Amino acid sequence: MKRYFKNSPREIVLLFAIAVFFAGCNEANENIYRTTENFGNDWQFSRKATDDTTFTEWETINLPHTMRVEPLVVNDQFQGTGHYTKIFSVSDTTNRKFFFYFEGVMQVATVFINNEEVLTHSGGYLPFTVDATPLLRPDTANRIDVWVDNTDNAQVPPGKALADLDFNYFGGIYRNVYLITTGKIFITDAVAADEAGGGVLVHFDAASAEQARGVLRVQAKNESDSEEKVRLLATLISSNGETFHFRSNLALVQPDSTVTLQQELVVESPQLWSPQKPQLCRLLVQLVAGERLLDSTSLNIGIRKIELSEKGFFVNGEKQFLRATNRHQEYPFVGYALSDEAQWRDAVKIKNAGFDFVRLSHYPHAGAFMDACDKLGLLVMDCIPGWQFFGDSVFIQNSYQDCRDMIRRDRNHACVAFWELSLNESEMTDEYMQSVNEILDQELPFGDSYSAGWIDYPAYDLFIPARQHAQPPDYWNFYKNGNRNVFVAEYGDWEYYAQNAGFNQKAFGDLKADERTSRQLRGSGEQRLLQQALNFSQAAASNRRGIGTIGHANWLIFDYNRGYADDLEASGIADIFRVPKFSYYFYQSQRPPQEKYPAPVASGPMVFIASYNNHLSSHEITVFSNCDEVELLAGERVFARQTAIKDSAFAALAFPPFRFVNVPIVTMKLTAIGYIDGREAARHEVAVVGNPARIRLKADLEGIAINENYPDLFFVNACVTDSVGNLVYDADLVVEFTIEGSGKVLGDNPVVAEGGIASALIRTETMDSLLVISAKARGILPDRLVLQRCEQKVHK
Repeated sequence: MKRYFKNSPREIVLLFAIAVFFAGCNEANENIYRTTENFGNDWQFSRKATDDTTFTEWETINLPHTMRVEPLVVNDQFQGTGHYTKIFSVSDTTNRKFFFYFEGVMQVATVFINNEEVLTHSGGYLPFTVDATPLLRPDTANRIDVWVDNTDNAQVPPGKALADLDFNYFGGIYRNVYLITTGKIFITDAVAADEAGGGVLVHFDAASAEQARGVLRVQAKNESDSEEKVRLLATLISSNGETFHFRSNLALVQPDSTVTLQQELVVESPQLWSPQKPQLCRLLVQLVAGERLLDSTSLNIGIRKIELSEKGFFVNGEKQFLRATNRHQEYPFVGYALSDEAQWRDAVKIKNAGFDFVRLSHYPHAGAFMDACDKLGLLVMDCIPGWQFFGDSVFIQNSYQDCRDMIRRDRNHACVAFWELSLNESEMTDEYMQSVNEILDQELPFGDSYSAGWIDYPAYDLFIPARQHAQPPDYWNFYKNGNRNVFVAEYGDWEYYAQNAGFNQKAFGDLKADERTSRQLRGSGEQRLLQQALNFSQAAASNRRGIGTIGHANWLIFDYNRGYADDLEASGIADIFRVPKFSYYFYQSQRPPQEKYPAPVASGPMVFIASYNNHLSSHEITVFSNCDEVELLAGERVFARQTAIKDSAFAALAFPPFRFVNVPIVTMKLTAIGYIDGREAARHEVAVVGNPARIRLKADLEGIAINENYPDLFFVNACVTDSVGNLVYDADLVVEFTIEGSGKVLGDNPVVAEGGIASALIRTETMDSLLVISAKARGILPDRLVLQRCEQKVHK
């Protein structure tokens, strides 16, 4: 059970009652429950690059793990072979099954159990399962070895060589590994079953405030020596604590065979899930034989109705214009090796920025991120791996398998609205596009299972071109192809970067001046960050004028590395350390003020002054707000009170920016007050900043507590401030971090402050004691941050 889903008191009582009931009914040696153990700690690791002849010395590591910590700007990413090994023991194996569940290994993994090869899995973005049962020795030492290869492989999607790829595929066992034990009769894993009917499938065909009707399908497998009559018991617990019970008919399952148990679900007055109100239910599933519990599992589901038609996109009957972004899952230094908590913090950042939709460019992201999207109310476009490459027949078959595995892994997530079964910007054949859509129909034969493709091919339900795939000034505004809708999958970067706006990102021409592009580092200064925000806001306004456009996704949320480039791709509205730029607040202003969410998500009325108020600042002040009016104060005096910009460039925006001209700056603080219906609703101040005087440390946890038992990753920001705590935006001091406790700084240390902030990436293996983080810089006062269990923070 994920730590982020809190059980209600009623659910806790129910779970306890079920466990007691079955424990009392089971006979000796038949009380076999599913167990799931995090298998990530205490591995041994060694690596060898492709141009090396020997492996490195063994080191003890915990998962998730990247095969080499990289520099901030990755110009020579490690490619080669990694060897992971671990010694473990198991108790009596009688009547039990033992599975290793790998959430993600980049990118070809070969697994051995006790020196016997079990399988080779190709593909780094989706899970696979190893049945270790036949090879295990009870009550003695067992060994698992995983050989990992992340060298270029044209037969494994995305297929393109790293030196030509627009992102990096960092090697290693970079997601979690679990040891799962069950009885001999068990519920299968949806991906491992390798067929459309495996695992647990929940789908609601109809959902309204009055009633929801759907189906629950569960595949059971019998690896015992005798046949068994089994049935399904299910309990659905809604977000308000209401409980619904379901019981299937008996089914006979023969030895070495499977059976699918099906049960109709009818829920009266359901709590519906939507981006604005993401109410989740808990579904508890038990597989029983008579009074014996054979296996059980549970998952979070959301009851909702989505509909795509010529009239637009609807959730529970309400039309939605999808405010979206793109995300790469990369962190600085460690690449893809994020903790579950780090995945959640990214999702909170995205929701806080005002988005209700995220496109998972250009591959499936971690299960923890999907869980977070369910919980926070972020709709998702789930994407298969691919970018500007179409390979041979083996590549194509591997891509088909990616389609199936992604659908099987994610089909029960309420957040998934569209399946991008399209190799991004790749010249796919008609046969391929037809086949991937047939795969979706086979896996999910439901009317609300929608495919998306970047090529306008009839089999796709949704056309998702990038803005730059068309030409200015209209781009896709007048696209109409029958009843087909458009979702602008990328905008705001490429069309402002290269005037030809073509596909070849290594050999383009007619680049615009640096200050006119959207690729601006957070330390690029006020003028360039304002230009980035202007680019995004104008493009967003243009997209909203599209006659068939149901939404758009900016490129992108966070800066990232590219295999072919020697600099960071800086069109993120936050930097690679997740620190926001001005554009972040433009998007936050596009969220209606009446949308309210519980912590840790920010919501409601907002106002933000996009100015540093220093000697380099413009006297034309831009303010982002979702309020009716904004009043700007210079010092204590009212400078002006006005409504948003009304010119044609921004007219289509829900909440255009506010612009104040000839504003006196530098000599006095600026205060913006947002008004709704004549009443103050939000306030933001930008002070006159003094000289650098001290450091103020802040852990960027986004309300997600540091994992107490397993590895975690989070950022600590050292803000260079003046004597009263105002951020000195132009400070570029060298900041050195030190840590006491069970954590360490990964990557650069010391760090040069950018835009007044020096960011450090901290990794903890456990949180079993105080974690003390200190930062110092020459000529100013240092700071010390004490982190305790349960996210408590104390300044000294």
